[in-house]
Amino acid sequence: MKYPPTKLLLALATVSALSFTALAADDAKAGADNSKKNERDRGGQTKTAGDQSNNPEDLKVTQAIRQAVVKDSALTTTAKNVKIITASGVVTLRGPVNTAEEKAKIEQLAKASAGSMKVDNQLEVKAAK
Repeated sequence: MKYPPTKLLLALATVSALSFTALAADDAKAGADNSKKNERDRGGQTKTAGDQSNNPEDLKVTQAIRQAVVKDSALTTTAKNVKIITASGVVTLRGPVNTAEEKAKIEQLAKASAGSMKVDNQLEVKAAK
């Protein structure tokens, strides 16, 4: 069945307009504004991944903590993606977790792997929606 070119163009234009409207609606929903956190991180008051030491002992501790966190099947993917930064004998834990239990569990795993190093738990529990 053949359609006249005008009907075909009209159908294509309608589909395109609906697609752009859907994309615009998705953009309006995206409300993740981390500007304040980004400013805080650039300010130097907090540790970022760039602060990770290349000292072999620090790297070994970071690796051991990461392996323990990833191995724990009770932790969510969000919890398994936290930042673990070890520098100058201090382990810093940063990032979001879903529950206070996950925050405590990750701190426990870090302390078990860190030995005598201090653990600074800066994990943030996500707010319930």
